[in-house]
Amino acid sequence: MPLFEKILIANRGEIAIRVIKTCRRLGIATLAVYSEADMRSPYVRLADEAAFIGPPPARQSYLVGERLIEAALAHGCQAVHPGYGFLSENAAFARRAAEAGLVFIGPPPTAIATLGDKMASKTLALQAGVPVVPGHDQPLDDPEAALAAAEAVGWPVLIKPAAGGGGRGMRIVRQPSELAHALAACRDEALKGFADGRVFLERYIDDPRHVEVQVMADRHGNVIHLGERECSIQRRYQKVIEETPSPAVDEALRERMGRVACDLARAAGYEGAGTVEFILAPDLSFFFLEMNTRLQVEHPITELVTGLDLVEMQLEVAAGRPLAVAQDDVRLNGWGIEARVCAEDPARGFVPTTGMITRYAVPRGEGVRLDSGIEDGSLVTIHYDSLLAKVSAWGGSREQARQRLARALNGYHIEGLTTNVDFVNAVVNHPAFAEGRLSTGFLEEYFPEGASNLPPEPWHLSYTAMAALMVFHTRRYLVKESLKPMSPLVGAARTLQDRHDYVVRVDHQVFNISLKGEPDSRRWEVVVDGKKHEVLAPEFAYFRRRLALKIDGVSHMFRLQYFENHIKGFFCGVVRTYEIYTPAEWNLAQYMQRERKETLDNVLRCPMPGLITALYAKEGDYVRKGQELARMESMKMESGIASTCDAQVEKVMVSPGQTVESGDALIIFRTS
Repeated sequence: MPLFEKILIANRGEIAIRVIKTCRRLGIATLAVYSEADMRSPYVRLADEAAFIGPPPARQSYLVGERLIEAALAHGCQAVHPGYGFLSENAAFARRAAEAGLVFIGPPPTAIATLGDKMASKTLALQAGVPVVPGHDQPLDDPEAALAAAEAVGWPVLIKPAAGGGGRGMRIVRQPSELAHALAACRDEALKGFADGRVFLERYIDDPRHVEVQVMADRHGNVIHLGERECSIQRRYQKVIEETPSPAVDEALRERMGRVACDLARAAGYEGAGTVEFILAPDLSFFFLEMNTRLQVEHPITELVTGLDLVEMQLEVAAGRPLAVAQDDVRLNGWGIEARVCAEDPARGFVPTTGMITRYAVPRGEGVRLDSGIEDGSLVTIHYDSLLAKVSAWGGSREQARQRLARALNGYHIEGLTTNVDFVNAVVNHPAFAEGRLSTGFLEEYFPEGASNLPPEPWHLSYTAMAALMVFHTRRYLVKESLKPMSPLVGAARTLQDRHDYVVRVDHQVFNISLKGEPDSRRWEVVVDGKKHEVLAPEFAYFRRRLALKIDGVSHMFRLQYFENHIKGFFCGVVRTYEIYTPAEWNLAQYMQRERKETLDNVLRCPMPGLITALYAKEGDYVRKGQELARMESMKMESGIASTCDAQVEKVMVSPGQTVESGDALIIFRTS
């Protein structure tokens, strides 16, 4: 059967681009839809045609199914691809599209309706022999009935909306006194978010993993699974990092989970791509959670390890073709890990951020894949999901994939608004993640308040200190030698053969670093606190704020922002500001720091040699920080000397007309 000539993509951003790329390869024309906020978005330009559908708010544009169908018909489309989010799991939209003569590239409306209702899907799972979490599968309104159900199921319990997804509205209840309030809150949030206030409860399994199985089905009765994905790294039930295969799943468990996932899809009369989600308990027993009736955000890693194009498979199934792949043909090769890059601030409770992207440089590297919907000049608004892009990495082993992903994130540069790039990189570099010790409580345990509870690795700091010093040294000597202010090569200074000594401070740590370069080469000998390193500095794109260094034969990528001798470095999720000094500058800085420290103690000291001309404080006076306490004459100029703190004067050590030297004590403050 022929595929489609033209399809409408009822979505935006990176998922629209993802669908467009496959369609372009298959020779299928695409129609993008856009709101006022998206008129200059990359996906609109990439599509063959584009149709305007309304104002920025999604409820006035992307969620208005009638406009999408009208646009598809007006432009001669045969089908609609819903992507994910928006109307992708809306049975009514799928039904209206079919009634208009359009093919909905997804499951039948009946399957969407059944599987989109958590209570109905749980009933179907039980009928299909799929293990489910013990619970009460009828709607609960009365607190007393809910309490009786919770006692029967066993504590703790999880209250869940019957409709919707993404963890919205769910509440964990650990004791009876919390139940009534949680029930009311869950019901109210479900009503506001999904226009459906039905809620139910099930037993909450502590310290579980979240594992999902990708399935694909056609209308001829063929159903296969494409392995599982581990989605345990999540915050507020929103996934952050996904990987396939799961570190906890062996071949036998994979076969069992895949088989029951396919059984559920058959029972639902399913067609197309879908994801069956499970809770995996510490004892490796698993329970059905829900089924997402669409393409998942994290599908790229399944494509990386299977070599299959899931969008192409969706299109073929929607066109009536049987699956071209049988279960025995599916091979999982290597490992894939994906990080979601979002416009949000982890340090402020992951609140969404907005703004214009002023600088943008994409991650690169072997085995690295980027699914992005942004570029320089993209405007991130309040109207849509905070997801900006997905960075995925493939490796022959989990560790290789992890290292490739970390390096890719090191080189992913986004300026103009706060993102979670360094947060997800810190997760990827955390020892517990590297060891595969995962659970849905991972972030709560290891990243309370959005930051790692472990100090950074010493080598992360020292390597970034080297990178920061490369930038500082090059810029310093280029300016000194009156060359052009920026160079494509690190170390392109005229004094390349000389040894250059520096002191680099970060936090409370100090590195003594010396550089020695070879003539007409990018090779450097770098000595950090007595340890010698061989460093190769390839091309440095100043305007992109990135630096690749090969240190002792291993390549690393750094992001850097520079402000004179203060250089901010980003590496493996660690973000620090490095202060760089020559030895002479460092000695002066240390002296000034000691002076400041002593001044901030209980002694007001003279800042320079001179003559005291007036005193404005006496013993017992209370003075405020910044209040002028004395005046002095020095080099024919008279200056005031202000208090450095709020305190009581204990003793005045000088008098008017007295000659003083720099550092002499003028006033002593009471310390307690």
